[in-house]
Amino acid sequence: MTQAVELVEYLKGYPTFNNTTLKNKLGKSSAYTNLILHRLRKRGLIRKIEKNKYTVSNDLFLVASRIVWPSYISCWSALKYHNLTEQIPHDITVITTVSRKSIVFNNARIRFVKTQPKNFFGYTKVRHDNSEVFVADAEKSIIDSALLREVSFSELQEVLSNNIKKVRTRVFLKYLKKIGNKSLIKRFGYVLETLGKDYHAQLRKYVDATYIPLDYSKKPRGEKNKKWRLTVNA
Repeated sequence: MTQAVELVEYLKGYPTFNNTTLKNKLGKSSAYTNLILHRLRKRGLIRKIEKNKYTVSNDLFLVASRIVWPSYISCWSALKYHNLTEQIPHDITVITTVSRKSIVFNNARIRFVKTQPKNFFGYTKVRHDNSEVFVADAEKSIIDSALLREVSFSELQEVLSNNIKKVRTRVFLKYLKKIGNKSLIKRFGYVLETLGKDYHAQLRKYVDATYIPLDYSKKPRGEKNKKWRLTVNA
């Protein structure tokens, strides 16, 4: 009993851990530490995340950030973290540069969304539950949501409209230009203009002749906006 308590206290220092973590602590064989892990799990002292990955924590946010490397939390999860939405996401969205299947932990789904390495930026390390978590900053969480189409553009319009004073537009534009996605730039350029921030002069070179729908999740029906080459369907 005493050994189990001591081991759990030791493992609390790791957001996630595996057989090797315990093997290094005990100096025993893999077979022995697998047995210990099985017993700790059976007694409900640790929780299995997936094969050879465990945790003592019930914190979905913390666990999700430690499954794949490199990765960071973004989209709805980050929008909520930055208080840009009142919606409470059931799933946790993790951005990574590798392909990875979703997993279920603590009755919630941890979704891994692959992005191109060139778009893997705009996140920061934050303190969370006596540990550290990588989370997209406010601007990148909005951009990721549209770039990866994890949130409807109409909802992102609402997020921007309600939080325009919180968003660092200089950083927002910098990120848009770095990604260089013309559709993304035209959509957000238009929305920023409707909020009284006209950056068309800075973004003109990205505005091509092709008309695209403002909201990619809706049918392309609506008035044409010649300035941003958009069909305003939202």
